[in-house]
Parts: sequence; C-alpha cells; structure tokens
Amino acid sequence: MDKKSIKFVVIGCGHIGKRHAAMILANPEAELVALVDIKSKEELGLTSFVVPFFNSIDELLSSNLEYDVVNIAVPNGIHAQVANLFIENYKSVVIEKPMTLSSVDAEELIQKAKEKEVSLFVVMQNRYSPPSQWLKQIVDSGKLGQIYMIQMNCFWNRDERYYDGKGWHGKKDLDGGVLFTQFSHFIDILYWVFGEIYNIKSTLKDFNHQNLTDFEDSGIVTFELEHGALGNLNFSTSVWDQNLESSMTIIAENGSIKIGGQYMDKVAYCHIKDYKIPVLGITSPGNDYGIYKGSAANHQFVIENVVDVLLRGETITTTGEEGLKVVKIIEKMYNFKRI
Repeated sequence: MDKKSIKFVVIGCGHIGKRHAAMILANPEAELVALVDIKSKEELGLTSFVVPFFNSIDELLSSNLEYDVVNIAVPNGIHAQVANLFIENYKSVVIEKPMTLSSVDAEELIQKAKEKEVSLFVVMQNRYSPPSQWLKQIVDSGKLGQIYMIQMNCFWNRDERYYDGKGWHGKKDLDGGVLFTQFSHFIDILYWVFGEIYNIKSTLKDFNHQNLTDFEDSGIVTFELEHGALGNLNFSTSVWDQNLESSMTIIAENGSIKIGGQYMDKVAYCHIKDYKIPVLGITSPGNDYGIYKGSAANHQFVIENVVDVLLRGETITTTGEEGLKVVKIIEKMYNFKRI
C-alpha cells in the first residue's frame, strides 16, 4: 500500500469513543476524519475535535467522505449490526469489547470480513499491559512447569451512579451483563495466556442490582484447563463505592504468581524456582470516567496495530477469531444455575 496514513472514523462518542479519537489524533500515521453519534457534538463535549460530525450512520454513508477503517464504540448489543454494515461496504473495522453478544453474530462477521477481504480488529487492550505480557511470556516459557490452579477475582463497583437509567448500561439486549461489559478483558487474558477452558460451571446471584439491571451482579465460575489444572473466577460489581481488585493467582509445579491491583496491573507476588523477575515497563493507569473507573488505558497500542496492519501488512494483535473465543467462553459462563 502506498498510503502514508490511515483514515479513521469513530462511531459512538461516549467515554471509550473519545479515547479512540484522542489516540488516533496522537498517532502521526493515523488521521481522524469523522465522528458519528446520535447526540450533538456540544452535548458530548466534542467541540475541540475539528473534524466532520454526523448524527447518524446514514449521514456518513451518504457523504463523499473517504476513510479506511471504522472504530465501533456503540452499545455492545449493536456491535454486530454496525460492523456488518461497514464490512459490507468494504471497510475494515475495529470493534470495542465485547466483539458481540452472540457467538453466531461473531462468526458471521468473521466470515463476512474474509469475503470482503477487509481487516477485523477486536479491542482487548489489557494484553498490552506489561504484567499481562510478562505473564504470557513466563507461562509460554515452561518455567512454571505444570499448572495446578488458577484463581481470578474481579471485584468492582457499579452502582446507581453508573446505571442511571438514561443509557444502555444494565439492559440485557444492549449491555449483556457484567462478564461482557466489565470483565471480558480479564477473561480474554485467561484465554490468551492459558488457552481453551473446559467443564465450565457457574452460579450467579443478584445482590443489589435488582432495580438497576436486567442481569445478575455476582458469580462464581469453576473450570478446567486442557492439561488438568483447576480454575475459578469470582466476580462482582456489588463492591461498595469503588473498585476493589482484578487479580489472577497461579499455583504451579515450580512456583506461584499473583497479578493484582485494581486492574490486574501489578505483579503482587512472584516466587519461581531459579528465576528472578525482570523490571517491567510502566503500566498505563485505568480509564478514569469520573464517577467510575475501568481497565487500563492502552488504546494507543490498538491504534498502532491497526496502522501497522493496514500500512505495512503486519499481524492483527487481537483477531476476530480471538474475540469470538471470548464471546463463547462468556456464553458458557452464563449457562448457569440460579440461586
């Protein structure tokens, strides 16, 4: 490709959409050429973005605007619909997590992207955090020996300040549930580092979100890894006032590891036979939305990967197939026994 830059459109200009737009502007090989949202530019606080603004996808499609890739940051439940529309128009797409709320929809997008010969990216930016990259490297190296047990804890706060009833959060068809919206990043790390998980059994309960959401706020999930390791995921958005932790503990033949912090952003413990942990890079802070916080702000690496793929033919970091895997895992976790 002889292009010198990649032209981006961001669709959905809430907190994450603004983050995408800012990271596109910060990349010298990326060009932000339009924003799309049903709300006004003023209402969204986008007056500093001096690019064309459209109030609907139809307005964008009927324009003569030239662009290469569309970053989709609309509510979860319409990811598939919007992505399919642009793939049909031969545009590459970047889909925020989760890829879709249905594995059937995800499979259709993957097939359509292949037919149209466009690139499909799924945002799982926690892979770029130094502790996550180090964890994958140390597991892949075999230094831990046989993996015995894995425990993940995802304990966050999401209350009436987040579920204010004015938007899509908390609605089953648009949000999908806390495993999709809050914790899919960490389920992706589990899959990315350890591969397929099996024998998934879940128990979910709603402690204090009965008047806020269409789904449960807490759960315990047990599973097994391919070579016999046992695992469990404990999660909740019922933590009072602020996020508590996102962590992963690994018990193995030759040592133990805990990745901790609020966003799985710190190596809290490392004791491995004949091994000394190197100094890791600085971890990006969590996204700060004022009344609540989220996972690491690593979207600059996502944009870099899109540019590298579309300009230089490099490899997609998180493919549609990997996004599909995470959706399938969450679907199985939600095939639960209520209590």
